[in-house]
Amino acid sequence: MTPPIGSILLGTTDPERLRAWYSTALGAVARDDGFIMFGEVGLLIDGRDDVAASTTEPGRVIVNFHVDDARALEQHLDAIGATWLSRLAERDYGMLFGTLIDPDGNYVQIIELGSEYNEMLRNKESDHVR
Repeated sequence: MTPPIGSILLGTTDPERLRAWYSTALGAVARDDGFIMFGEVGLLIDGRDDVAASTTEPGRVIVNFHVDDARALEQHLDAIGATWLSRLAERDYGMLFGTLIDPDGNYVQIIELGSEYNEMLRNKESDHVR
């Protein structure tokens, strides 16, 4: 059996600031143990003394958040002053993608898959069944 991803660790020199940003930006509440739950996957933001205050390779690991209404989230993120690397834009199959930069310089993507993408997946799955 393939094990599920249980959590993702973001090491930072300022965990309180980074937890507050993720909580404010994405509407989730940080638990006392440092985890912020996004569905079944926990994002653990932990203080570390072996990392720089800002990442030097922000594209190495990108946390993707799949959302139902990317345009509404875009408005919220604009209202809180989030920094965009790449504004929300339509891609293949009607998907919407946007890339933010968190306070430590990490890239965070907002993705709305949309009905066109889901239809394409259903068609591919039915092709494999035949």
